[in-house]
Amino acid sequence: MKKGPGGVIEAVAPGSLGERVDLKPGDRLESINGYPLRDIIDVQFYGAEETLGLLVERDGEQWLIEVERDYDEELGLTFANPTFDVDIRRCANNCDFCFVKQNARGMRRSLYIKDDDYRYSFLFGNFVTLTNLNAEDWARLEEQRLSPLYVSVHATDPELRRRFLGRRNAPDVVDQLRRLAELGIEVHTQVVLVPGLNDGAHFSQTIADLTALYQAPVASIGIVPIGLTKYHNGQCRTYTGEEARVVLDQIEPWRKENQSRLGYTLVYPSDEWYLVAGRQVPRAREYDGFPQIENGIGMVRQLLDEWKELKAMVRHTRKSATLVCGTLIAPVLARAVEEFNALAGAQLCLVPVANQFFGPVTTVSGLLTGQDVLAALRDQALGEVVLLPRTMFTIHYGAGSTPPGTTLDDVHISDIAARLGVPVEIAGTLTEALALLS
Repeated sequence: MKKGPGGVIEAVAPGSLGERVDLKPGDRLESINGYPLRDIIDVQFYGAEETLGLLVERDGEQWLIEVERDYDEELGLTFANPTFDVDIRRCANNCDFCFVKQNARGMRRSLYIKDDDYRYSFLFGNFVTLTNLNAEDWARLEEQRLSPLYVSVHATDPELRRRFLGRRNAPDVVDQLRRLAELGIEVHTQVVLVPGLNDGAHFSQTIADLTALYQAPVASIGIVPIGLTKYHNGQCRTYTGEEARVVLDQIEPWRKENQSRLGYTLVYPSDEWYLVAGRQVPRAREYDGFPQIENGIGMVRQLLDEWKELKAMVRHTRKSATLVCGTLIAPVLARAVEEFNALAGAQLCLVPVANQFFGPVTTVSGLLTGQDVLAALRDQALGEVVLLPRTMFTIHYGAGSTPPGTTLDDVHISDIAARLGVPVEIAGTLTEALALLS
């Protein structure tokens, strides 16, 4: 039985195999069936067998646990770190628009980590560039078939992409995508457009190349505009409303042709394009199951359709509350709030918060900070509860992570509530928001 770096167990789920064999928080699981464990992906892959040999270390002593696992029985183990004792793979690219380089000083250390780790792409849907894969990584991808992956393409022309990424030796991404197709790995791609760099004719070529790879391995193509903060020191700029309309007009023929020829839209502009351009977002069926919803693609459509269904269930309430959002989505939410107040007799007040922390060019709700929310709500009549968007708070990945419910500027939701003097709740959907008002 080989010993590996292993992972420290943080929690053991009740009723799981881990509890059945008496594993405890603090134990280190080092290998399964002789395979050293590098991260939780190895645990999932090698732990799927029905006969397991678990090498465990506790208080400096090792012992082997041999156990039979039912087909649907979970190990039930949560680890302190997804990649165990190995740090997340860092990004060696030098993109002018890199958001990490646009952070303010004095924020928590994790926000300055430029990650480009294919394991986090598989586990959490993070977009990676594939520029740092080595022979061992490709061998692992072949063995474990880590699918789907999320890949930032930006441009398929090799020289343009190298210039875009600031990396002279970046491999040809089309060749890499074809290699992933040979391994049976599905890929969701994204193209971040930068005015004057990879749009126009370059963009048409990128879409053509990626569309030619549909299902082998490309499953979706997300189109996202560059995002900047006031700390950006490069030459990039954001798209104007007219430029956003030009981009949408360039994309639409591809979408219609794909729907006709493939029965699948495949190319999805992010919601920001439509909001900046002043255009309606597509119908739900044009998102094909919303494969890139976490990338801000289709959220507005889901919100509109959710509200359409909820309106019939609104009941009269005199509850008063404040709903907070970023300035980009505010016009859409304002209409829903107005209708809700009329139907329910409620006093729900929408407060769009201007982003002073990152600058006015940053308009999405997910980048709101605690200090900006507090400043915007100071001296206002807030009602019985304040509802904040879930996207502005941290996600918990394991021990040592920033606690859930913490904003980008390290303000916890409990601190916001204490300073405002009213209860504060987090809502990720209109359904959750209305349930808190019932």
